[in-house]
Amino acid sequence: MNGFSFKIIARDKNTKARIGEFTTPHGTFLTPAFMPVGTQATVKTLSPRDLKDAKVSILLCNAYHLSCRPGEEIIQKLGGLHKFMNWSGPILTDSGGYQVFSLARLVRVTDEGVEFKSEPSGEKKFFTPEKVIEIQEALGPDIIMPLDQPVPYPTTYELSKQAVERTLDWAIRSLKSKKREDQMLFGIIQGATFKDLRTYCTEKLLDMEFPGYAIGGLSVGEGRDVMFENLQTVMDIIPPKYPRYFMGVGTPEDIIRAIGMGVDLFDCVLPTRNGRNGWAFTSKGIIRLRNSIHKDDNSPLDENCDCYTCRNFSRGYLRHLFNTEEILGLSLVSLHNIYYYESLTEKCREAIRHGKFTSLM
Repeated sequence: MNGFSFKIIARDKNTKARIGEFTTPHGTFLTPAFMPVGTQATVKTLSPRDLKDAKVSILLCNAYHLSCRPGEEIIQKLGGLHKFMNWSGPILTDSGGYQVFSLARLVRVTDEGVEFKSEPSGEKKFFTPEKVIEIQEALGPDIIMPLDQPVPYPTTYELSKQAVERTLDWAIRSLKSKKREDQMLFGIIQGATFKDLRTYCTEKLLDMEFPGYAIGGLSVGEGRDVMFENLQTVMDIIPPKYPRYFMGVGTPEDIIRAIGMGVDLFDCVLPTRNGRNGWAFTSKGIIRLRNSIHKDDNSPLDENCDCYTCRNFSRGYLRHLFNTEEILGLSLVSLHNIYYYESLTEKCREAIRHGKFTSLM
């Protein structure tokens, strides 16, 4: 692979937490890192300038949705995903595997691939592992994901095992079909909540020698204790030299706990989804701006925050924006929440650097 490297530059003395330096063709960033979700080549309500102001270093987009609209051919014709969305930093694309789970009513899964009924048009589209790699190579992100099959919770052992075998077969086919040397393909570990399947999937994927590994199929309703038990099973097996990405997680508390176990990358819709609903993450807990207690409050969302929103606007004004359904409110609180998440991972890196990570847990 051209232009990629990942190296550990600091470790916490009391936990598995570490700082990584991740170099891609579109820049170098430090891990642990949080990736805001830009499903449709945009983080909802926020501009690329907003994201840079919020200290975002890497974004996540979704290959399935972009293939449906506007289509990978159009994005490629318009210069690739980075130019299309005017983002110069690293981009990771999810493959559409999560949509196998989230759009289950519109999906038919076979050993060959996945048939989706497109939500925008009703058109049926068949995605094979090879097609998913082809789509992502046309889009041009830095880090790409293979097609995989997560399963819902609760589920049976038999269904989970079948999904793991498909995920492994699709991983082999994805590796064989990958052509671009300027993209890094991760393996995705499945296995639902069955530790032996998680172990089996991890070991088989390690044999394939992917340059990085994602842990998928968790945080789907199984509960925090079960989620972290299964994460620990996987983390005990993946060698430290590889970047580890915990997909779709999560709350600030969950991110800190996972960092302490050695996870490097995270993504989640919570900061922006909650922001659009008037929920702000702060150093003193979640604030619900629609509550009447904030109607004449002149204080910022978080006195310990230096984001644009907190520097310039009061809780009273932000509540007014939500009550009058002004779009600016959605944008300002989403911006604050993204800044909060990015500051959280920055604080984690600083604590790791000084051997004080346990003070955050």
